[in-house]
Amino acid sequence: MNSRTQPAFEENARRPVWMADRSLHHIVIVGGGAAGLELATKLGNSLGRHGKAQITLVERARTHIWKPHLHEVAAGTMDVGRDAVDYLAHASDHHFRYRIGEMVGLDRANRGVHLGPSYDAEGEEITPSRSVPYDTLIIAIGSTSNDFDTPGAQDFAISLDTADQAVRFHQRLVNRFIRAHAQPGPVRLGQLHVTIIGAGATGTELAAELHRTTRQLVAYGLDRIDAEKDLKITLIEAAERILPAVPARVAEGATGLLQRLGVDVRTASRVVQVRKEGVELADGEFIPSELVVWSAGVKGPDVLKSLDGLEASRTNQLVVTPTLQTTKDSDVFAIGDCAYLMNPGETRPIPPRAQAASQQSTHLYKQMQRRLDGRPLWPFVYRDFGSLVSLGKYTTVGNLMGAVKGKGLMVEGYFARMMYRSLYKMHQVALFGAWKVLLDSIARVLTHRNEPRVKLH
Repeated sequence: MNSRTQPAFEENARRPVWMADRSLHHIVIVGGGAAGLELATKLGNSLGRHGKAQITLVERARTHIWKPHLHEVAAGTMDVGRDAVDYLAHASDHHFRYRIGEMVGLDRANRGVHLGPSYDAEGEEITPSRSVPYDTLIIAIGSTSNDFDTPGAQDFAISLDTADQAVRFHQRLVNRFIRAHAQPGPVRLGQLHVTIIGAGATGTELAAELHRTTRQLVAYGLDRIDAEKDLKITLIEAAERILPAVPARVAEGATGLLQRLGVDVRTASRVVQVRKEGVELADGEFIPSELVVWSAGVKGPDVLKSLDGLEASRTNQLVVTPTLQTTKDSDVFAIGDCAYLMNPGETRPIPPRAQAASQQSTHLYKQMQRRLDGRPLWPFVYRDFGSLVSLGKYTTVGNLMGAVKGKGLMVEGYFARMMYRSLYKMHQVALFGAWKVLLDSIARVLTHRNEPRVKLH
């Protein structure tokens, strides 16, 4: 595909981002999650390094955390400061450009992505509204929790869609414990109760992780708190069982472990209101809880609902063809959780999982050279390798899909835990290469004993 002349923007329009070389085909990736960052890194190391195309990553955050680890950030077992990837430094090392900003609109006629202004913590503007011109646009902005317009959910519950939200929950958790220890009176009902709404992978993993870390917080010297009496974790799921997206026997194993840990597992329970003091269920029961996490439902960000005429599903995901191009514009692609695609012969879309995002990123990386050469693109076919759910230090459970469709092997314990960890290592290898990941892993093993088990700030 020949490079096209970049569009001229009107004086009153959002200012275009400066481009170093307008003669190169400009590939813009919006969203720096697992799929977007892996794709930008691979394209930068190949097309960008050799001057075959210009690669730009647009992301509103400044650092990257692998989304399946957000429950660990929330519980305090992962330090964002140590594990986050700095976009600006990473872009410099891998021959692409990073531009901070959030997509607020699209101009397909002039091929420009509209970005809103960004602000610092004091409300001072850092970057103004502007437009980024593109030849090829790849949207990979992920998904958000779906609160289904439940009253009070926006005001009194925290979602775990971003690292900032996970950090905010952890800070609130630690502050509650310190306040409860220092207050003159006894711990009141619900003060140190955590209710998690939605028992998918994030909610279930968070429940197990919090059981350990809350008790570790108390063990650090908050001796006025009685762990068995004052702490309580409730996991609420509207479906008939937790982990509805994985095989029933995997869910049963996870349920049994959580119940043995003392987690109150509520299935077939629907939340109708979230209040400052707790949550109300459809049957009228009220669960006292001053810490509420909303991890139920998945939908695309609201900006995709009406993005310059692109077709979107009922859950705000962009509908794409088998080549991952949007149905209304072949110059615009979508991958990861924000893409809606049916596998051939299937009746349900590809699920919003990390493995699907990684597969689509790898596939599109291979197709970009074909696109630049003007050759037809190959269709993407999703392969389900199974599911793994980490229940903290206690165990990991999951199933591995075999060669025969619909047949799976249930795994748990040490073997499953090693496989779960390998998923993150594969993500790291895609970003940094095998040698750097190996050296970093050795360094972490050597320094692990010198670090607190739970982050306290």
